[in-house]
Amino acid sequence: MNWIFGYGSLMWRPGFAFRDRRLALLTGYHRAFCRLSFRHRGTPEAPGMVVGLMPGGSCRGIAYLPEPGGEGEALAYLDEREGPGYRRRSLAVEMVVEEAMEIKNGAATASQPAWVYVPEPSHSSYAPSLPRERIVGLIATGVGESGTARAYLRDLIAHLAGIGVHDPDLEAMLAAVGEFRKGAEGEVRPAT
Repeated sequence: MNWIFGYGSLMWRPGFAFRDRRLALLTGYHRAFCRLSFRHRGTPEAPGMVVGLMPGGSCRGIAYLPEPGGEGEALAYLDEREGPGYRRRSLAVEMVVEEAMEIKNGAATASQPAWVYVPEPSHSSYAPSLPRERIVGLIATGVGESGTARAYLRDLIAHLAGIGVHDPDLEAMLAAVGEFRKGAEGEVRPAT
């Protein structure tokens, strides 16, 4: 049974039953706002923006081990939730464990296979080269069935902080989203 690696909203809203949850590190990819959201944080007419994985670097997140016998159900749910534009790949992740297989940065880790949802470069939702100003605008205005894109960014920052990841670029982006909304609406409205 594979683990399932979350690097965006799966970190705080997995949506399936699991028997274990651990901090994990995926090497070879980094988290980036590279995916237009036409459903969860936007619409086809007014897309939002969410994170995906891009080649290079590394990405910290949360790995979940589904309940025994529940991997198929969890993957069917996630395939539908993530939708077209992602491909599910089995990749190795490093997880903090109690029984050390090797020591990295003072923590016991073990490499485990995990299902990871990676954006499909040929899909129309893949947008890795948008200017920062455009990304800020999409996050500031995107609203979909799972809520606003700005709430997604706020939650992403909070949950990364909860696992010890401080990302000043994401915090600067959230501030820029606030400025965009202030300029667009003439007043500051709280992020929801």
